[in-house]
Amino acid sequence: MVISSGVFVARSCCLRLQTPLLALRRRFCGATACSVSLNETTPTKKKKSDKEKVIVISGPTGAGKSRLAMELAKRLNGEIISADSVQVFQGLDVGSAKPSAEDRKEVPHHLIDILHPSQDYSAGDFFDDGRQATKDILSRGRVPIVTGGTGLYLRWFIYGKPDVPKPSPEVISEVENMIGGFQFEENWDEAVEFVVNAGDQKASLLPRNNWYRLRRSLEILKSTGSPPSSIRLPYDSFRENMNSSDANDIDETDPFADISVQNIETDLDYDFLCFFLSSPRIDLYRSIDFRCEDMLSGDNGVLSEARWLLDLGLLPNTSSATRAIGYRQAMEYLLKCRRQEGISSPGEFYGFLNNFQRASRNFAKRQMTWFRCEPKYHWLNASKPLDTILEFIYDAYENEAETLVVPDSVRMSKDKSSRRDVDVLKRYRPINRHFVGREDCAPVLEWIRSEGCNSDEVSTVEVAAR
Repeated sequence: MVISSGVFVARSCCLRLQTPLLALRRRFCGATACSVSLNETTPTKKKKSDKEKVIVISGPTGAGKSRLAMELAKRLNGEIISADSVQVFQGLDVGSAKPSAEDRKEVPHHLIDILHPSQDYSAGDFFDDGRQATKDILSRGRVPIVTGGTGLYLRWFIYGKPDVPKPSPEVISEVENMIGGFQFEENWDEAVEFVVNAGDQKASLLPRNNWYRLRRSLEILKSTGSPPSSIRLPYDSFRENMNSSDANDIDETDPFADISVQNIETDLDYDFLCFFLSSPRIDLYRSIDFRCEDMLSGDNGVLSEARWLLDLGLLPNTSSATRAIGYRQAMEYLLKCRRQEGISSPGEFYGFLNNFQRASRNFAKRQMTWFRCEPKYHWLNASKPLDTILEFIYDAYENEAETLVVPDSVRMSKDKSSRRDVDVLKRYRPINRHFVGREDCAPVLEWIRSEGCNSDEVSTVEVAAR
């Protein structure tokens, strides 16, 4: 018997099922039991659902989600729906690791380049757009493959968005009059205090300068008389169903008990097959650090795109696009260089690079924490051969079995790191491969001096976004 990565596998020996050594515990975090596989002589139950299938592939930044989705789409005649909160914006190509023009020509992609960076985009917007794209793809007889790492987008996409009335034009205008002045004066603290006094105590927990969510909070208060935290989420119903008496009636000591998440009755609109692609943390962190370096190499990297955002009159951490990891750090660095008349020392550049890498690693850690608490996801090891992972997902899509067992060949443990792993991670330090010495960043510093702080010319990013 093996318990790993939230998947329970029972192996037979001499055609006899071994006695369970551990009692399975149903939990949303940690080692969640996702399915039970019996020995080969046990008949497999079939799914009663005739819902259309939708594949969801998520994972931390830099894990290889896009490549996996591309290859899977080719095999399954699929189309890709991006669940990335940055890829929706035009002109932000390098920092969001958008698929290339060639990839998008070979496999249709949706929800990429649909907004100007000055606009905001929410989980509710993604639900509406993503569900519509799903319907369109299915109507063409193709397979929807949703891929991205924005956890809230995917949670709402799968379970549904809360039933919140749209604010009337009068409420929108009233809220704008209330909040607009605070934003014009860049007075975030007083704006938050205003909304807290209006009735939303949790407004103080919002990310600083997230004016969109602050406005939305006040709009909900004005429209419903209640704060956003009082609104019931569809995901909560799913969790209650998982903890229902029917689920608790399952005998965990019975080796034939099927306690798959898929067996708990839910009212989801589609048959979602959800996978989380990751790799050992040290390997993932190393990959992220190299990726950040790559994004700063060349003439049209993250710094060039950040310059364009500044030239548009946007400031870091003031909108969805400028809060994005990589762009926020790059914009802050360029603003500092502009104040210094285009001058930057190698030390300042390496400080910026370290901040970029650290923010990306921390984001990956938060993503893993979030999805560790999502019961529907099967964790896959990104360090395993791509063909093996593809074959498993392909078979899972074609298979009609009630349960899905992740084999050892592709399984990734979602348990938290051991004490030894934690100690290793604490001692982790980036080892760059491109930017190592002072001379390695000289081309970047020259670009900053000659172009990065010059806002008169139209950048290639702006031309591409038109």
